[in-house]
Amino acid sequence: KVKPQLEEKEGKTFDVFTAVEFKTQVVAGTNYFIKVHVGNDEFMHLRVFRSLPHENKPLSLHSYQSSKTKHDELSYF
Repeated sequence: KVKPQLEEKEGKTFDVFTAVEFKTQVVAGTNYFIKVHVGNDEFMHLRVFRSLPHENKPLSLHSYQSSKTKHDELSYF
């Protein structure tokens, strides 16, 4: 659900978009920190926010970090 949001921010499309690891952080909703393989040896770290169920809002891409590798540690940002 957040792939189109990232593609719009980056101004390009990703043929490969596979989550390989994630962590969560409970706030007034949930932050998901997701390591995504985007092709070749390229990875991106995404911060995706899911609001509380009663707010009935879609997932939103809060921020991201590009130029990551498979071995970069996924951390809160």
